[in-house]
Formats: sequence, structure tokens, C-alpha cells
Amino acid sequence: MTRRTGSADLPLHGGRVPPWLAQRMAKLGVVIAEAIILEYGRAEFLRRLAHPFWFQCFGAVMGMDWHSSGITTSVLGALKRGLAPRSAELGLHVCGGRGRHSRRTPDELTAVGERTGLDGAALARTSRLVAKVDGAAVQDGFDLYLHGFVVADDGLWVVVQQGMDGDARLARRYHWLSEGLASFVEAPHAAIDGPDRGTIVNLTDRRAAGARAAQLDLLTEAGPNGIVHELATLHGRPPAPPEAPTLPHLVLPARHDVRPEDVVLRRLHGALAAAADRGPRDFSELLLVPGVGPRTVLALAQVAEVVHGTPCRFADPARFSLAHGGKDRHPYPVPTLVLDRTIAVMKTAVDRAKLGRDEQLAAIRRLDREARRLERDATGPSLPEFVAGERRRSADLGGRSVFGWERPAAENTTTEARPTSAGQPVTHRRDSAR
Repeated sequence: MTRRTGSADLPLHGGRVPPWLAQRMAKLGVVIAEAIILEYGRAEFLRRLAHPFWFQCFGAVMGMDWHSSGITTSVLGALKRGLAPRSAELGLHVCGGRGRHSRRTPDELTAVGERTGLDGAALARTSRLVAKVDGAAVQDGFDLYLHGFVVADDGLWVVVQQGMDGDARLARRYHWLSEGLASFVEAPHAAIDGPDRGTIVNLTDRRAAGARAAQLDLLTEAGPNGIVHELATLHGRPPAPPEAPTLPHLVLPARHDVRPEDVVLRRLHGALAAAADRGPRDFSELLLVPGVGPRTVLALAQVAEVVHGTPCRFADPARFSLAHGGKDRHPYPVPTLVLDRTIAVMKTAVDRAKLGRDEQLAAIRRLDREARRLERDATGPSLPEFVAGERRRSADLGGRSVFGWERPAAENTTTEARPTSAGQPVTHRRDSAR
């Protein structure tokens, strides 16, 4: 059976992803998808997309605002652009999108069916039904405006759609997964992300089976006049339903800045320590990629966690924004040189693995294991210290945001410090690839 995996408060943000970031998000999103597919299979990648915590971290590690509803649009858009030329090779197809693009989903699914031999008409019906369930059967005050449908050549699919409450400036994201789906009208969601708005009408809850049957009986036996009569004679309030099972609840604040309480610091320290200890051995000697320094390895460690991490490690999406910053300068501007190097290393590793030479992909797997091992004992800078250091050297790392390129700091010198596994600074010369 599918499961509801949690909920989250998502502040509603406007604006668009700038082209320079959108292009990079598409490249990184696809290479992460390929790495997961190579390591764990297509079905596992779809399961990841259906996990609300992982989905938020996936967007954050690509440079999107870590806390906002815009991650849903940007992640689906990046995957749609990036996977389109590779759909035949990877067997994955992303349909739909925001606004008018969501209304084209059935036609796009029909076209996928014609190319792959899947039942496109059935997929199109599923798309409409999923939208109707979240738009009508679940009446929680959020109007749907985004519908993304990802389908594999073997017929497995995941739906991610989002609704908004404009007055409250809030969004709710809904996740569906075909694996184990037994019913569209009884507990079908893999997850629903959004704020707790009190009592809502949810006719898809298992406890609402009697209500669904009673509505059909009332309509069939009493007719419209009988329904009006029942409403006129209805008194009091219905008994409260039993408590639903406790589920993880991700609360994302409306503020942009990343604060210490948003980050599991020991995990950041583990990644820093792994970057300092294993970077030179695994990435300069084994991978033989020129210019890969500790800053790039830190980003790779967080990308590796997105590829290999277990669900419990994605409760703090803000930490993943520390890999490549954010387009609105929070926690700091996107270090484009680091992001480009991350994409290059991941692409090289994936391409070589497809040829049967998986030593580079294995090195990234080891980096993730090393970060998790070291986080038990590693020490390092506080979050404000780390963020301040990234801001100081932002210009040297190709820092860019929606406000433009970062300018060099006035106190710029020819050396910089990086933390070691013991938290002590080690000075090295700057170079643009780091």
C-alpha cells in the first residue's frame, strides 16, 4: 500500500528561476537522477520523488531557495528540460507543469503512450483523476495550480502537484506513487506537504468510507429535495474522528535566512571533515579531475547524500543549501564555479559507470560513507562562521544571485582558510576551480 509520508509548511513565493541557474539545475538534476538509477534503479528514483523531505533537499542542493514552494516548480521544470533529450535512454518521461502546462498533461501522456507502447489513455485518465481527488475530494483550502506526472517505460509513475492559498501566502504539495496503489479514493497519497489548517474535508481518508457510501445512498435514494431536507434537519456537530497516525511534519519558515536551528550541525561538520580528509586522495588522485579542491568536495559530499542517504537524513533541507547556496543570496550567492565543477565530476562519474568503470561513482559513495562516519566526532565552525566565510570568498567562487555577480570583498587577499577535520584552519592558495 502507498503511505502518507509527512507534511510541511511551504511559504508561497513568486518570481522565476534565472536562466543561468535553470540550465545548471537541469544538468545537475539529471546527473543525480542518473546516479540514483545506476545505483538503485528507476523505481527507487520515483520513490525518492514521492518522498516530501527528499524532494525539498533535492531542490535545495541544486541552488533553489531551500524553504519555498518554488522548489516544486523548479525541480519539476529542471527534470522536464533535462530528461527530455534522454527519455528514450533512461525510460523516464516528465509531463505537465505549472498553470497552462498542467492542463496539457493528458495530451503529453497520450504522446508518451504512442512512443512507448504504454496505455496513454489510461495514464491521461489517471492524471485527471489524481487532480480531481486533490482538488475536490480533499478540500483543504488550497487551489491546485501545478501538476507534474513522471512516468517510466515500465508503467510506474509518480505525481507531484501543488495547491496554493493566496490569502495566507501558503502552499501545499501532494505526492502520489503508483507502486502499491490500491485505490484512488481511499488513502491514495504517498504524501501531502503543507500547513496544518485544522479540520478539513478529506473524503480520501480510510475513515471516510462510510461518508462516501452515505453520500451515494443519499443522492440515489433521497434525490435533491431529500438532501435539502436532511440539511435543514441537521443539528449539532459530528463526533471528532480518531487521531491519525503520527507522521513526520516538516515546517519551513517564511524567512529566507538560514539559522543554526535549521541545520543539523554535526552532519555539516562530517561533510567538512570528509572533504578535508578524503578530497585529496579520492578526488585528485583517483578521479584525476583537475582543480577539484575541498570546497567542491564539500558540495559533492552533500550531493552524495542526496544520492545515497536514508530518509531520516533529510529533515533539515537548509543544510543542503550549503552545497551551492541560493539564488536569493541565502544562505549565500550561488558559487557557480563550484556548481559547475560538481556537475562535471558527477557527469564524468556517471558516464564512466555506464561503460562499466564505476571507480569514480564508487568514490562518491565512499565520500558519503566517510561523512557519516566522521560526523560522530568531527568539530568545525559554527553555522554563522561558515556562512560568513562563504560570503567573504563568494566573488572568487563565481558567486551569483538574482541581484547579479558578487563583487570581491575589500579585504581580499591571495590566501584563504578551510577547516580541517579537527576544525583548525589550513591556508592554501586560491584558484578559480575551488
